[in-house]
Amino acid sequence: MNVAQSPRGCAGPSRHGYLRATLTGSTLGPPSQAPNLSNLRATTVTCSLRHSLERPFWPQATDIPIIPPQAASQSLLPKSAGLQANMDLSKRDSMELPEADRAFLETHLPSSRSTSRPDLPFTTLTFATSLDSALALAPGTRTVLSGPQSKAMTHYLRSRHDGILIGVGTALADDPGLNCRIAGVGGYGGQGLEGQPRPVVIDPSARWDFSENSKLFQLCAQGQGRAPWIVTALQQLPADKAGLLEKYGGKYISLKMETNDSGRHHIDWHDLLVTLRRNGLRSIMVEGGAQVINSLLEPQSMSLVDSVIVTIAPTWLGQGGVVVSPARRRDSTGTPVAAARLTNIQWHPVGEDVVLCGQIKRDS
Repeated sequence: MNVAQSPRGCAGPSRHGYLRATLTGSTLGPPSQAPNLSNLRATTVTCSLRHSLERPFWPQATDIPIIPPQAASQSLLPKSAGLQANMDLSKRDSMELPEADRAFLETHLPSSRSTSRPDLPFTTLTFATSLDSALALAPGTRTVLSGPQSKAMTHYLRSRHDGILIGVGTALADDPGLNCRIAGVGGYGGQGLEGQPRPVVIDPSARWDFSENSKLFQLCAQGQGRAPWIVTALQQLPADKAGLLEKYGGKYISLKMETNDSGRHHIDWHDLLVTLRRNGLRSIMVEGGAQVINSLLEPQSMSLVDSVIVTIAPTWLGQGGVVVSPARRRDSTGTPVAAARLTNIQWHPVGEDVVLCGQIKRDS
């Protein structure tokens, strides 16, 4: 079907709510009925907006109700055109990170620094924080901190890691996509799922009530992301959720976790990272939330972190926010000391934000 724009244009809805069309090669039926456009073959359509000053309809003209863009994309376009439309949309959703904003990251990424422990993945801790070290205004409240340039940097970092890890609290609060939108990766101009990281969600009690409508699974269906691995302490897993994960290539991973007096599960980070490495992840990017980050920064776990990349936004969220603040340490005499310090640091402005890169200083 060929569509030719009239001299007056078909740029918007007419005052009368329909288009004028001349169709040949098909029987359309009475003018008051919308034609079955799916039966048209080798048909020429010439459309123009009908204006009140136009002459009466030509004898062969037929009134066709305006079809919404969404319906038109499904019923008027051939499948190949629909796929092209999806590709164009993916390109519009993709992000670019200038080379100048990539170079300073290289020495902090897995490709240039390998972990000395072959049984563990290269582990990067990265998150965005306010000036008062807060990740969110309140528990369960989605809070945007970093600017568009820093967001693009985060997606670039995702493309450089095999997996990205969050806690169930972040999954519940944000309904995250957990994919990479840098131009050139799979789903955004690239082939297959190349460059797309594997989402890993720490969900000890299987609280995340995900479904086909969850953003992450919508992206999977569109070929723009991978299905998650969900790490849980449960042995008996919900069959419907397991089936949905399997449908898209995800899975549950059962891992033994201790519980404290209040019933909260405690992550053994060494066991977790070894398990992820055995499942094929050579590098992992830990993104949050605060409970996960603070747990990783405990004295017995922080040595597992190979690189730290923190985006600092020029804002204070105020008291009562969700903060990154690991437990205070004490020396052998009981005197309080700093919980941790970074070394080999670099500072780099990205838009209105500042990015801090470094490694956790080991105790001498």
